[in-house]
Amino acid sequence: MEIKVPYKVKRNVLLNPGPSTTTDTVKFAQIVPDICPREAEFGGLMKSLREDLVKIVHGDTEKYTSVLFCGSGTVNIDVCLNSLLPEGKRILVVNNGAYSTRAVEICEYYGLPHIDLQFPVDERPDLAKVEQVLKENPDIALVHTTHNETGTGILNPIREIGALAHKYGAVFTVDTTSTYAMRPIDIERDNIDFCMASAQKGLMAFTGLSFIVGNRGIIEKSAGYPKRSYYCNLFLQYDFFERTGEMHFTPPVQTIYATIQAIKEYWAEGEEAKWARHTRVFNAIHEGLDALGFKDVIKRGEQAGLVVSAIYPDDPNWSFEKVHDYCYERGFTIYPGKISTTNTFRLCALGAIDEQDIRDFFAVFREALDKYGVSVPVRYDS
Repeated sequence: MEIKVPYKVKRNVLLNPGPSTTTDTVKFAQIVPDICPREAEFGGLMKSLREDLVKIVHGDTEKYTSVLFCGSGTVNIDVCLNSLLPEGKRILVVNNGAYSTRAVEICEYYGLPHIDLQFPVDERPDLAKVEQVLKENPDIALVHTTHNETGTGILNPIREIGALAHKYGAVFTVDTTSTYAMRPIDIERDNIDFCMASAQKGLMAFTGLSFIVGNRGIIEKSAGYPKRSYYCNLFLQYDFFERTGEMHFTPPVQTIYATIQAIKEYWAEGEEAKWARHTRVFNAIHEGLDALGFKDVIKRGEQAGLVVSAIYPDDPNWSFEKVHDYCYERGFTIYPGKISTTNTFRLCALGAIDEQDIRDFFAVFREALDKYGVSVPVRYDS
């Protein structure tokens, strides 16, 4: 169905790590006749959507499936950790950032036996230490980490961590919320058993729909594991989909229509072209920050190509809030950092934007620095 755009919506450029800037066609895809989500017509839409979500990560739809949930990306971490841990086993969280820390908090909340293997937030995990922990703890049945820690922008070596998890007989779950449909992922080659995302991120749709893409056989095996949640149980939701074609509970209907349109636009743009566009945006962000003298938190070679975390300058006139508000009033959104030990802000290469948007942003950003008397190039005392 062709989406009609009756008028142009004011366009904001969101440089926060989600939700993202969307196209008008995705926005207006939500304007549909009212429908009960229990109708066969709607079930057919969800079946195709679920298959597309597997294909985006190059998964074989016989081996892999996708399971939809209402909620933000955190619901996916909750579902995987509470659903996929057998009785008497432990979880290993490879933790170098805020979103892996969130996985640890979920383990703590449910009382799930786990090891919190911490690394500095500005460094990649030490694979030798990961293997040592796996070797010394044969009761680890599930390994979890984050692909791109959006608090810093660091890219974790998921293919290598997944290979270690499988070497020691563990299931590997990866939070790909900020990389899915942006940075190319191959679920088989990357040694992933379960990855996850939300519609408002790389797919450039809207909040309210999250999904887990993973191994059917492992989901079916988990039917015999301890039940720790009702709403957030992976097998329960999967089984209901397989038997009825529907979500167990009411789905976010309009968000699903928008997501289907966003996936059509994903296929039309193409995986490689889309990643090339995000890379152009990312490079333009670096060029703009470099020209103003800002420092990165993460080494360039270890960044995921999606998030730049910049350190506040040592200037008494610098105020993130004032700069944010100046940019926001002119259609650009920047986002505070998520590192407890360092004051930072983040600029993200997410959404339906291109490098010209970044050039336009930096013209406004420079105006804000001038208005508030922040010296350029920005200064650092150390």
